[in-house]
Amino acid sequence: MPDQYATGPAGDEWPATATIRIVLADDHPVVRRGLRMLLDDELGFEVVAEAGDVEEARRAVRGHRPTVLVLDLNMPGDSSLEAIPTMRSEFPATQIVVLTMQQEPAYAREALAAGATGYVLKQAADSELVRAVQLAAAGERYLNPRLGARIAAEPPPGLPDDLTKREVDILRLIALGFTNVEVAQQLFISRRTVESHRARIHEKLRLSSRAELVRYALDHGLVET
Repeated sequence: MPDQYATGPAGDEWPATATIRIVLADDHPVVRRGLRMLLDDELGFEVVAEAGDVEEARRAVRGHRPTVLVLDLNMPGDSSLEAIPTMRSEFPATQIVVLTMQQEPAYAREALAAGATGYVLKQAADSELVRAVQLAAAGERYLNPRLGARIAAEPPPGLPDDLTKREVDILRLIALGFTNVEVAQQLFISRRTVESHRARIHEKLRLSSRAELVRYALDHGLVET
């Protein structure tokens, strides 16, 4: 492999640079202009292309192989949600941060389950988008804190009585792909507390792996497929 290239997850390649290269996809030119100014003003960021719909976004990612795709959830043409898993499969080195007006937890759950690395509300873009892109470039997740709290607080259907509410909250976030550290950040508890609860969840449900926890959460409606 030539020296000027670095290898991303699953062997995909992009030009080796400290700069976080971004494709910005939103169907409103005025919104894109404002977001581009926000991102380009950040040291180490470079918006390399813009797109107005999902197909344009796909072509831009294919042509530029960015570090991060910032993707509006509601654009004309193909569904952004349905495009996330296919683009993650085709371009595994490009992380996807969803930027949307949709405040319903169901959309956030679906986007994260589809493979998005971040979920940012447009009304909080000024304060959250830069951080979400930074975390995505490092392979870490970002979820709008209010949505994270709402997801954790949703009443779970069909769970056994011996799981506590806190254990349910942690199980849901684990199923969404969060690490122990990320769960702790979302719930404002310590990593050690998460680990203790997680051990009890495994014991109570008699499940030994994360994959089994995910399947259990899916079967009980904690996350959507």
